[in-house]
Amino acid sequence: MPIGVIYALVAYSVYSCGDAIIKGFGQDLSVFEIGFFVAVFGLIPAVFAKPKDERWRDSFRQLKHPGLVHLRSLTGVSSSILVTVSFTTIPFAETYSLVFMMPLFITVMSVLILRERVDAVRWSMLALGFVGVMLVVRPGFRELEFGHLTALLCAVFGASTTTILRVIAPSEKRVSLIALPALYLIIANAALMAPTFVMPTAQQFGLLAASGSMVGMGHILLIAATRNAPASQVAPIQYVQIVWAIGLGAFFYFEYPDLLAYIGLGVVVLSGLVNVFIDGARARIAGRFAEYRARRPEAPTDMAEVQGPEI
Repeated sequence: MPIGVIYALVAYSVYSCGDAIIKGFGQDLSVFEIGFFVAVFGLIPAVFAKPKDERWRDSFRQLKHPGLVHLRSLTGVSSSILVTVSFTTIPFAETYSLVFMMPLFITVMSVLILRERVDAVRWSMLALGFVGVMLVVRPGFRELEFGHLTALLCAVFGASTTTILRVIAPSEKRVSLIALPALYLIIANAALMAPTFVMPTAQQFGLLAASGSMVGMGHILLIAATRNAPASQVAPIQYVQIVWAIGLGAFFYFEYPDLLAYIGLGVVVLSGLVNVFIDGARARIAGRFAEYRARRPEAPTDMAEVQGPEI
């Protein structure tokens, strides 16, 4: 197994464990207080992800797209707060199923905002994933809670964050992309938690430190994964979070999805994996074709004669 895939497996597993700890707080602490401490402790491992040739004090300097950088930070804060509400109010697996609608929203935004083209196969798989989510949540057949809405909104804001990042990542410093969202998260949660602040107990403080450290560690491991393995190998590993959600939800919180929910979760995973493997196959075909053309001296130089698939 490639080392990058192992990093990804550990990263997403660590993320899930950190999320499970957050769920355990329930209504004992406010959502904003949980978010504040998790963000603070999450910065500790993130320090090690800073490139050696960049300085933290440069996070606010020479931004190429200042408006988009700050907008990305705001959407990230919104996504984080919303998913914390969901973790503490609805079953673990249902939260993940709704959050995993993010690829659908990313695709829609890529078409409307980035003017990318998406083929019929991709749309079909995204529609299949949506059907899977409906099997898990089943709106109209059961009472939905506020946490279902916040999980869905989390997917929307998370997709916005990713879409903006695709625009600014090539030109912005990594310290800016790490430090600014964290600073926004800390300041926003600190302001919102102040009116109802309750000092955590020693046990709660330890759990917050553990959860935040896991989030930060997951971020470092995911960076390592993407540096050591192709995206087509790393992306499918994210669906291990569904398995963790079912296992941790059952073991710690006595949450047991019914048969339809299991089928829906399976459909969500299947649709996501098919999308990823299609992308990986296309990338390999394109790479081999390019290599083949490079070895043919008689190959035509007009690339308009052959057009690769557009996504």
